[in-house]
Amino acid sequence: MQHWGLNTYLYGPKDDLKHRLLWREVYSPEEEVQLRTLIVEAQSRGLRFVYALSPGQDIVFSSSCDLTLLKRKLRQVSDLGCQAFAILFDDIDHSMCQADSEAFSSFAHAQVNVTNEIYRFLGEPPVFLFCPTEYCGALCSPSVSKSPYLQTVGEDLLNNITVIWTGSKVISRKLSADCLAEVESVLQRPPLIWDNLHANDYDSRRLFLGPFKGREPQLKSHLRGLLLNPNCEFEANYIPLHTLGSWHRAGEEERKDEESDYCPDRALSAALHDWMEELNQPLQADEESDYCPDRALSAALHDWMEELNQPLQYYICVLKQCTVCFFLIVLGRQCTRADHRSSAQSRCKTPDRSEGASTFRGTSSVAKLPVFPLNSSSPPSSPTKGEREPGLSNHEPPGSRPGAPSGGCRGQKAQGRALCGGKGLLSESQVRLLVGLHYLPHEHGPSAQKLLQDLTWLKSNCHLVSANSKKAPLKVDEWRGRASRFLSLCEDVAQLHCSVVGGANRAVLYDLYPYVWDLRNTALVAKAFICWLDGRVLSDSSTLGSWRNCFHWCGKTTGADLLGVESEPWAFKGGISGEVQMLLPIGSSSELFSHPPPLFPTSRLYNIRPYHNKDKLELYRMVRQLHLRTQGGQESSFAHPDVVGDRCLGPCLALCPEYSFILEDELGVCGCVLGISDVRSFAKRCQANWIPAMRDKYPPKGGNTQSYTQDLIQLMEEDQGEYPDSLLYHFPSQLRLDALPELVDVSVSRTLLTALLTALKANGSQGVFCEVQPTDRQRLEFLTKMGFVEILRGEARSREGVVLGRLL
Repeated sequence: MQHWGLNTYLYGPKDDLKHRLLWREVYSPEEEVQLRTLIVEAQSRGLRFVYALSPGQDIVFSSSCDLTLLKRKLRQVSDLGCQAFAILFDDIDHSMCQADSEAFSSFAHAQVNVTNEIYRFLGEPPVFLFCPTEYCGALCSPSVSKSPYLQTVGEDLLNNITVIWTGSKVISRKLSADCLAEVESVLQRPPLIWDNLHANDYDSRRLFLGPFKGREPQLKSHLRGLLLNPNCEFEANYIPLHTLGSWHRAGEEERKDEESDYCPDRALSAALHDWMEELNQPLQADEESDYCPDRALSAALHDWMEELNQPLQYYICVLKQCTVCFFLIVLGRQCTRADHRSSAQSRCKTPDRSEGASTFRGTSSVAKLPVFPLNSSSPPSSPTKGEREPGLSNHEPPGSRPGAPSGGCRGQKAQGRALCGGKGLLSESQVRLLVGLHYLPHEHGPSAQKLLQDLTWLKSNCHLVSANSKKAPLKVDEWRGRASRFLSLCEDVAQLHCSVVGGANRAVLYDLYPYVWDLRNTALVAKAFICWLDGRVLSDSSTLGSWRNCFHWCGKTTGADLLGVESEPWAFKGGISGEVQMLLPIGSSSELFSHPPPLFPTSRLYNIRPYHNKDKLELYRMVRQLHLRTQGGQESSFAHPDVVGDRCLGPCLALCPEYSFILEDELGVCGCVLGISDVRSFAKRCQANWIPAMRDKYPPKGGNTQSYTQDLIQLMEEDQGEYPDSLLYHFPSQLRLDALPELVDVSVSRTLLTALLTALKANGSQGVFCEVQPTDRQRLEFLTKMGFVEILRGEARSREGVVLGRLL
């Protein structure tokens, strides 16, 4: 702040309980030391330290006891060296207790009386601030100029006490000289602006990294000062405070150069230039001779990190049982153990998973990702060997085109993406993308605007590439060209998340990670949805109904456009993530998108895309590996490599591949979710096509194999058994989710499942269900958090099981 030319720091954090909730209590000796240190440091830097107190929630204005406690508290802070104070009466109830009603003619008189007495008690300090309960135009009744409350404040509050004001709104988009002149007239003094432009405490999904904007430097002549209320996250405030300093310096008489006028874009570029150096610098302990516990702790952490990052199983076990270790370990952590397995020097080579029990990826005990089978039975115990025949699943799914990316082997990098791990440098283009996606409350940056505009256009014009409409080549090319640009931007968001996690400045990671992680997951769903729209969405002529009815707010680009620029920004939750969410068919289902970030930030890159028939081999390998794990690694239970895949995945991949999505990481396919849009028609198609194909693929060859074949076919028929009409009426669709257990980030599975629900909803499904074993509490809990509820138990297909469903 000293370097940027700022001169005032107001102390009023809500996590200091003695600032608001416990305002009557004095500070302990230890707390006094900390507060005195902060006051002295501010004064040594030429900054005025203002101590703020908020007694308004429960103070009795007529109580001499409360007044004495208030004086005692502020006298204590004054004795610590503080020379500037603020009394805050914001965000409290206007009503008064009976004692106050008898002592004062109005709520304003009560506040003014106490404030004036405290001001005199402290010796009339040169800086004394008062925050009224009506602190912006929107809170004034009936208006600013006619408010009895403000008129009383203006008339009775001592003239040297400064009144705090936020503008026309709590979070004002702009501050105009006319509005300030009106409030100055009523208050009979220039106000001090408490600017909430960058405050983000009202929405846990929003962050504001944009420049100080919408306040002309000429306003300074109408103000006694301006205080910027910043983001809750410390590291997020570099650009807001840097550009505030530029605004403060702009227009000074001694400056005669061309940059004397404040330009937000120019100020942003200057702040970005300076921030880049800090973003790419690792945190280091201060080189000071005096002992400081915090510095000593930082030094100890620095040394401990080398030991913590050694591949010792013991630490992983301790961490799972004692989460208090998390902060210490993650402080210098770059990525998960799985992220390092590609390094030949630090990890053993991962064998091919097709080799059976010896091919399990990694040996550490990790939390398993929920895997939801369509049924609970295992394959028969003694299958026959047979030649692999091309099944129905070899058909190309609708919408797939030559050259489409496939899963490939997990020993190879996913196409177009590289491993991303370790500490690296954030590029300026990535930081600009970060700022553009988290710009200002009433305004998105260029990258966010482009993201929303393209998604809106692609969604509104997806009939051009629908599954059952006549396609005009030029229009199709236009749609796919714009889709390619949108997908590229989503890839940039994923790379940004990776770079923030792998960056050198870990403090930035801790403060920004929840936001880039949230946007990464939302972008994954949007990207998968746009890929799926190409050739898979049903047009308006579909007998299943109009898919357009599933979309909310079609054609709207921003929350501000929808609600109006005069709305407070908390009226539309989620920022850019929330607006992308609302442009998806299931956008109103907030629980699908709202979940806490994982404990361990990972720089792993993920991709979600529609299924292509080249993925079949890798998916079969994956479910075979999962089955081997449940069987203790014993492969003797079956010989044909396709048995598990044909039973668990084959029908969906063959008969309705358009509702199948693939999850990839840098090593290839690591998960999938399969959907059935209409279970009734799907069961009939299975009996007519899939079961006969399986009879041909697994023919009896004498001996005991006939019993195996019959058991296998019987289990496949049971898998497509009858469901009650009452179930299918509300929940006509079904799903299955499979993923490798190394994926400890459960949010990835949530995102994958959300992509399928988006596709089902877009084509008119009103509900989806899946089966879970009643003893599998982990899966039940996972689905419950995804909005699924129990709708059937122990009746489906005459087997024990819990059927969970969700309306779309």
